[in-house]
Amino acid sequence: MKLIAALGLLAATTIAAPPAIAQTAADIAPAPDYTQDSAWLCRPGRTDACAANQDATVIMANGTRSTEKFVAASAPKFDCFYVYPTVSLDKTPNSDMIAGPEENQVAAFQAARFAKSCRVFAPLYRQVTLTALQAIMAGKAVPADRALAYADVKAAWENYLARDNKGHGVVLIGHSQGSGVLKVLMQNEIDGKPTQKLLISAMLLGTNVAVPQGKDVGGDLKAIPLCHSADQAGCLISYVTFRNDSPPPEGSRFGVVPQPGMVAACTNPAALGGGKAVSDNYLGTTGAGIASARQGAWTADGAPVSTSFVKAPGLLSTECVATGPFHYLAVTVNADPADPRTDTIVGDVSVGGTILKDWGLHLIDMPVAMGDLVTLSARQAKAWAKPSGH
Repeated sequence: MKLIAALGLLAATTIAAPPAIAQTAADIAPAPDYTQDSAWLCRPGRTDACAANQDATVIMANGTRSTEKFVAASAPKFDCFYVYPTVSLDKTPNSDMIAGPEENQVAAFQAARFAKSCRVFAPLYRQVTLTALQAIMAGKAVPADRALAYADVKAAWENYLARDNKGHGVVLIGHSQGSGVLKVLMQNEIDGKPTQKLLISAMLLGTNVAVPQGKDVGGDLKAIPLCHSADQAGCLISYVTFRNDSPPPEGSRFGVVPQPGMVAACTNPAALGGGKAVSDNYLGTTGAGIASARQGAWTADGAPVSTSFVKAPGLLSTECVATGPFHYLAVTVNADPADPRTDTIVGDVSVGGTILKDWGLHLIDMPVAMGDLVTLSARQAKAWAKPSGH
């Protein structure tokens, strides 16, 4: 399985020439009916993208290997509501409601692992497509409708609450465009509203969430603070990633916000209390998708890997840092040329072999700390379930 999906917003930059936009937003499929299971990319109890095999090959620093078998929870006690990033290859400005390989693959790589602890719900939605973004980046006027994408997710959320929630705590999970949509949903429907009591945590990854300098709340969200503990509920985890030795250059759109006195939120899932820590990574075996270079051999002997994921204990460390106006999660590769394991990982966005440094490691925002995120969801759910948790 190729990791097309952790492409985030910008995989369109890898295509040579913008294709024709076939339709306007008004021409695409009618509003989805989320009472129909077919309007959902993932729902509990189905064999769908969020039930994809999550087995991982564990490669230690000395090159030894083992297989970590994945087992989904048999009776999960909380829910996860996931909104996927920009992946649709539809030729319209906004996507249709038919899941292609790209939507299924992104859910398999970003959401399915959370089934270890929670019921996973992921609506299909008429997102702004890669086709539209590519044309926009080429300077073309495109009738892409972000409000349409938001309206769909809002409708799906309302249906989930009415049909499925039944008082369960819920973790919101998004990446890139998905995180942006969820941020607006939180602002309009959750932050300071009665439904906030259902929030275990929100993981808005690969997007900028504004917070006042030195504070945890009061920017984009008025009543939901940043997370500082794995045992804290009702809080926000958000970050964008860059290599520690390649900080955001001037003009980067990630890690900075336009509001005066505000900064982009950064919470390190490997160490919510602060500081640098080794992260629990789950990386794509062959790389980070079509916008990235292909991952080379994982060990010096070039032995193949049979699983879709590689877990490399100790290989990566993460830390929230500030460089000028930018606040971001710095990723360090703990390379050791003396051992047989790889000293490099892929995940940068590249065009024609040139790395776009202003995008950082956007393609692997989630994989660099996927294990930490899944563990956090379960621990925060336990905190939420305590009488004082919500």
